[in-house]
Amino acid sequence: MAGEMAYPRKGARQIAELANGIIDPVLARRAGISTALLGSWDEIAGADFADCTRPEKISWPRNDPYGDGGHQPGVLTIACEGARALFLTHAQGELIARINGFFGFPAVRQIRIVQKPVSVSVRHPRKPSPLKGEAAKRLETMMDGIESEALKKAVARLGTAVLQKKRG
Repeated sequence: MAGEMAYPRKGARQIAELANGIIDPVLARRAGISTALLGSWDEIAGADFADCTRPEKISWPRNDPYGDGGHQPGVLTIACEGARALFLTHAQGELIARINGFFGFPAVRQIRIVQKPVSVSVRHPRKPSPLKGEAAKRLETMMDGIESEALKKAVARLGTAVLQKKRG
């Protein structure tokens, strides 16, 4: 076809892969931390601490006290909000085990907690109010052929948000 340019799909990579390839060495050098740890932090920290903590850096030992050239576990600095730091202190043994399990080797021997705000002010959109009248009937008609309840609920949420009258 004239005028269209074909791009080969072979070897195509996602932007996230390229960005991580650039960012990981910088983070590793500057903070001793990887984007994989940052990206998986919510799962590692668990529901109790995911919203109030953020890993900041891993400090690795400068000298090898054993002289064998092997890897020595580091100290992970975690930012934690306010009074939750006390609870994190009590749960740090479990958190260290989760972090080391994530890495697959004993990467962290100790956690250093720094109290400071970590929440990025993310506005959670409020749930749209249910549709009424013609819009509700239209959405019901669109969902008639859907058998899966989970899919039906997802389409209903999306349809409700899309068909809501714009406020302005």
